[in-house]
Amino acid sequence: MAASATQIDLAFINATVLPMGEAAEIANGVVAVRGDKIAAVGAASEIDVSGATRIIDANGRVVMPGFVNCHTHIASNMLLRGLLEDVQLFEWLQTMWRLKRNFDEETLYWASLMGLVEMVKSGMTCFNEHFDGYRVEPQTEALKKVPLRATLGYGFADRGIYAPITDWSWKTLDRFGDKVSAHHRSGDGRIHVGLSPHAPYSCGPDMYRKVRDVADAYSLAIHTHLAEGPQEMAYMRETYGTSPVKWLHSLGFLKPDVTAAHCTQLDDDDIRILAETGTKIGHCPCCNAKLDSGTLRLRCCQEAGVTVGLATDGPASHNSLDMFQEMKFAGMIHKDKTHDVEFLKTRDLLEMATCEAAKAMNRPETGRLTPGAKADLIMIDLDKPHTLPVYDVAAALVYSSRADDVEMTVVDGKILMENRAVLGIDEREIRARFREAALSLRDRSL
Repeated sequence: MAASATQIDLAFINATVLPMGEAAEIANGVVAVRGDKIAAVGAASEIDVSGATRIIDANGRVVMPGFVNCHTHIASNMLLRGLLEDVQLFEWLQTMWRLKRNFDEETLYWASLMGLVEMVKSGMTCFNEHFDGYRVEPQTEALKKVPLRATLGYGFADRGIYAPITDWSWKTLDRFGDKVSAHHRSGDGRIHVGLSPHAPYSCGPDMYRKVRDVADAYSLAIHTHLAEGPQEMAYMRETYGTSPVKWLHSLGFLKPDVTAAHCTQLDDDDIRILAETGTKIGHCPCCNAKLDSGTLRLRCCQEAGVTVGLATDGPASHNSLDMFQEMKFAGMIHKDKTHDVEFLKTRDLLEMATCEAAKAMNRPETGRLTPGAKADLIMIDLDKPHTLPVYDVAAALVYSSRADDVEMTVVDGKILMENRAVLGIDEREIRARFREAALSLRDRSL
């Protein structure tokens, strides 16, 4: 597609371009950026960028959409990484809560910054944050320093280990319009506010109904854990006599604005309900395997028409914010579970980590390199000992590449990382302040 050189702010040339969204790979491709949007994508013969403000020679590199992490917990989980291993979900949550109840805004600010730095350096340009009943404001401040695209979901609960935040949850829901006015579509539209009822075992029916009412009133996205593991399924059978999906459906809760994280315990009727309601799934294969939560019936979900995106979950249960790990593990575990090595091809995994993940978190403006889409993209070096020779670009990205192969990260047309350096911050200070805050939190909590 032709583009006027005088209109281009940033151009990548000589690149292997993966536009995603079912568009074909482009050898010796060009990506042109105007302002905060993609202006043109195509072969070098089609696009004149000679007068662009800045031209980047991407020879030997891949230029593709930034990864979209459609279910994660950054601020809280950065503080919990490696704290407790080798236990089941409910027991793990109990220990995590001992630290979460002692969170303070200063600690959350440095944790947020550290998580944003890790994501930028791993090529993530957009993420779906699920908070656990603490203030979102520290992360909104951190996002002013490292301006990724994000949906920040306020977490609510009223029972179980989360019972202490019951009053806060109801008060916040009752006045959620204040949060919307303060933060929704801030940061030039990058930051959205969402609603994150924690899970069917930690939120009662009245809270889920209230969340649905608020979401409908303000046209907000919802983000909840659902059918995550065997312990949740047992609780729901004993408490309500049904599955988590059927229970939420009976409340009129499930709609296309819902991202349901995990969904490892689905029967055929559950999958049908998700498909009919347009509910989307954030698939976290590494975390699910680590906590023995089960494996999403991915093929059945896709065949039913359910949108499924890849996600890392948080560093407490996955230990890293690395979509390369997630793609590789997803490919391997689903081939093993289905006994079909032809299922979930490398290109499918790349789609799930970009455009499908963007759909799964209701941020369709990103995840693809196409004219008019947001200019959220990354440049990856494939000239590495662990990736060469590159017979197939998609295979190299999914099964050989690593987070530290990302050389440049761009969000809204602005370069956030170049040559592995995150611009505009002092990473050494962030690491030091974060480490100090995390150790202090541990010492006063356990």
